[in-house]
Amino acid sequence: MTPNKLCQSLRSGDTVFGTLIVSPSPRWPEAVRDCGLDFVFIDTEHIAIDRAELSWMCQTYAAIGLPPLVRIPSFDPYAAGMVLDGGAAGVIVPYIETKQEVQAMRGAVKMRPIKGQKLQQMLDGARAEPELESYLNDGAQNRLLIVNIESVPAVKALDEILEVPGLDAVLIGPHDLSCSLGLPERYDHPDFLSACEGIFRKARAAGVGAGIHFWGGPEQQVRFLKAGANLLIHSADILLFKKQLRIELESIKQTAGLNGATGSLRKNINI
Repeated sequence: MTPNKLCQSLRSGDTVFGTLIVSPSPRWPEAVRDCGLDFVFIDTEHIAIDRAELSWMCQTYAAIGLPPLVRIPSFDPYAAGMVLDGGAAGVIVPYIETKQEVQAMRGAVKMRPIKGQKLQQMLDGARAEPELESYLNDGAQNRLLIVNIESVPAVKALDEILEVPGLDAVLIGPHDLSCSLGLPERYDHPDFLSACEGIFRKARAAGVGAGIHFWGGPEQQVRFLKAGANLLIHSADILLFKKQLRIELESIKQTAGLNGATGSLRKNINI
């Protein structure tokens, strides 16, 4: 999938799937190429990845048809430009709460490389020269702008946030949102689920993609899709590795008759 196709899918309502990639191993892109993903999510807010390493990951995943969406550490237009220069297909901005913040990130992502006074004038409504406008519009189709909705103030401001032109999707940060609601990690609580459904519904009605990054089981993931999400970031490579490793080791120990407490073989009178 190309960045342009991903952008079109989000806005049209097609469902797209990704996962969080933590490992910078050069063997990883080939391993996940045929897993059914439409994109990959790389998080520099919570994961230590240096700029050169991030650029290598972005360039590699893009080359195999998995557009990399990079979450920057904080609201910072210059950080957005940096990851785009490194090869990111799109920027995910954490903890957005106002229309003005989204507008500033629109300038950094959709109107680059314009900066300074000229950018501010254009954000305020001034028209660009025809040749420049065409150039910016062409580039904007291949760079995604996604913002995290992670707090009660963001939910209250969602109608205004969705008015910003060029916004491709909103992405729920479930941990932060649950805490902001006063329901830390209560992902099955009716108030949390109602907030998610409201975000999905409003975003889709505005022609903007609606998503969530979640690590629960298939039933929980399907519930979000049925509630209106069309962007699903499922779990993370490190979590999936941990889960599968535990399952397989437990199966091996049980089949081999190993004592879980001591690791010693149980005696079998038939041997």
